[in-house]
Amino acid sequence: MSDILTKLTYQTFAQGKKYFSLAHRTLSSRLLNLINPTVTQLQTQSLTPEVIQQLQQKLDQIIEIDWQDAEKGIYPESLLFDDLWLDFWRYYPLILQDLPTVRERRFQKRYQEFAPEIETEGYPQYYRQNFHYQTDGYLSDLSANLYDLQVELLFSGTADAMRRRILAPLKEGLKAFGAVSPRQIRVLDVACGTGRTLKMIRASLPSASLFGVDLSPAYLRKANQLLAKNPGELPQLIQANSEELPYVNNYFHGVSCVFSFHELPSTVRQRVIEECFRVTQPGGVLVICDSIQAIDYPELTPMMENFSIMFHEPYYKHYINDNFVERLEKAGFVDIATENHFVSKYWIAQKPQ
Repeated sequence: MSDILTKLTYQTFAQGKKYFSLAHRTLSSRLLNLINPTVTQLQTQSLTPEVIQQLQQKLDQIIEIDWQDAEKGIYPESLLFDDLWLDFWRYYPLILQDLPTVRERRFQKRYQEFAPEIETEGYPQYYRQNFHYQTDGYLSDLSANLYDLQVELLFSGTADAMRRRILAPLKEGLKAFGAVSPRQIRVLDVACGTGRTLKMIRASLPSASLFGVDLSPAYLRKANQLLAKNPGELPQLIQANSEELPYVNNYFHGVSCVFSFHELPSTVRQRVIEECFRVTQPGGVLVICDSIQAIDYPELTPMMENFSIMFHEPYYKHYINDNFVERLEKAGFVDIATENHFVSKYWIAQKPQ
């Protein structure tokens, strides 16, 4: 397939996901209103046409840079056409089926609700919540099966494109270890969830030794299923709290963390960053991906505030005003850079030699 045809195919694929996500939000809202029209609507701020246009431009920009990074060889073009949406017919009906329960939980503010068979003891209090009001929080196989598609729908089909933005700075940071054999490079993904970020890192760094930690056994099972399909060495997955990473000092050449910090209390954020510093080798790189913050686009603050209202995100309001550069410097990181892509933000930091 020629580059021009591949690019056109990818753009069509990405735009198709965007339009389906919009249709999903519209139709699901109407269906829920038909099922129970008496439920009071949440009070959110309306976005101006200018803000909506700005978001559309940013979405188009991330699709373009996603293609450009693949064209540069940062990751294979095949990664642009990942098979997440092939699971659509398997999991989308379950998402629709769960919508009335999620809506009821949201309006009744039941955000610490788990099925009787789920064991919640031993998990931090901040983790025992129905983030996004999703059923069973992060502690069931159902939640793990639905999560990736739910996030793609939430972000108009760009969740994977936002995840892939960590790959270029990660590979650039690993150049500091040019004398190290590619097979001896070790990369850790903190709060690895269902393993999608690890799958992308594997495609970008086919020889590296990859590691992932997460608190949820259900999500680790899902990650194992996903990553076992990939050729090459299977990443080592461990159930662990990111506040106490189960690795020796100075072990990893690179560390990543995607879409996790906004769901952590302030004090926990600092401990996780300090743990990332501890396990990173001198000269190594940490790459964080998470939501944009108020300082990045003040005009998008209403959208950020809507997010904390529409979804159970108890630590998000503090997150959008948190100073991560200061946190990273306090832990010991240097040469800290930031980037923004669509509605995500990135911090790239080095551990001093």
